Amino acid sequence: MNPDNPVIEINHLVRKYGRTDAVNDLSLRVRRGQCYGFFGRNGAGKTTTIKCLLNLLRPTAGQVHVFGLEPARNEVAVKERLAYVPDTVAFYPWMTVRGVLEYLASFRKRWNRNTERDLINQFRLDESKKVNALSRGQKTQLALIGAICAEPELLVLDEPTSGLDPIVRREFIETVIGAYQEAAPGNRTVFVSTHLISEFEGLIDEFTVIENGREAMTLGADEARSRYKKIRARFAGLAPEFKPPEVKQVRREGRELEFIANGHSEEILERLNALGPEEVRTESLTLEEIFVAALK
Repeated sequence: MNPDNPVIEINHLVRKYGRTDAVNDLSLRVRRGQCYGFFGRNGAGKTTTIKCLLNLLRPTAGQVHVFGLEPARNEVAVKERLAYVPDTVAFYPWMTVRGVLEYLASFRKRWNRNTERDLINQFRLDESKKVNALSRGQKTQLALIGAICAEPELLVLDEPTSGLDPIVRREFIETVIGAYQEAAPGNRTVFVSTHLISEFEGLIDEFTVIENGREAMTLGADEARSRYKKIRARFAGLAPEFKPPEVKQVRREGRELEFIANGHSEEILERLNALGPEEVRTESLTLEEIFVAALK
């Protein structure tokens, strides 16, 4: 595969359920080596999009390519190069943790036993325990081990940490996903759908926000932080009315004025300073704050 070609390419994807458009004219491109965030509220169309990528659902219209291939026509060729962890995981209930891992490994050309051992120890999983006795979080941990040990070119994660406690979530994101990409810089790609955006803050390279099945925003993470600014101003008297077109979420309270600037920060600050504030403070937004601002 040409390294310049996208790992995932979606063009004008539509997926209907009856008369409802779960995904409506969605397009995005994920470059090799990226950690790509796919953000949206519950019901926005994230899981439906992922299922179209994996040929678990057929698109109503539009095109989907993974590694330059159509999943519906090249399902085996696509799936042998990726690993998928869904939002709700399920295993054969009679299998043990060890049995599940051996079963998953049997389908893979590659399986890193050192990584397997390290993650079992890190997650403190009992290999002899049957999966029907595992908690939801432990089942998620087991699925994540199965995905990482296969060393896929593409890791597709749909709310991968929602069943994990906060300490394990942070440890997994920082050490496991980070290490997965760092082991083959520029060659391993992560596509993650999550509502826990703040926990992926340091890993995301680019992201798409989806709302009602449509793209609401696509930006590089650094570009987004540069573009969206939270600006606070304090005045000697009552704060004046202030709402240029590029300003969102204005809060005016007594002497304080606070708002979010969507680009054009220098021009906005120039207009704001003309009103004579005592103090002006500017700070970049987190990706989670940008997500919220984009949908308001």
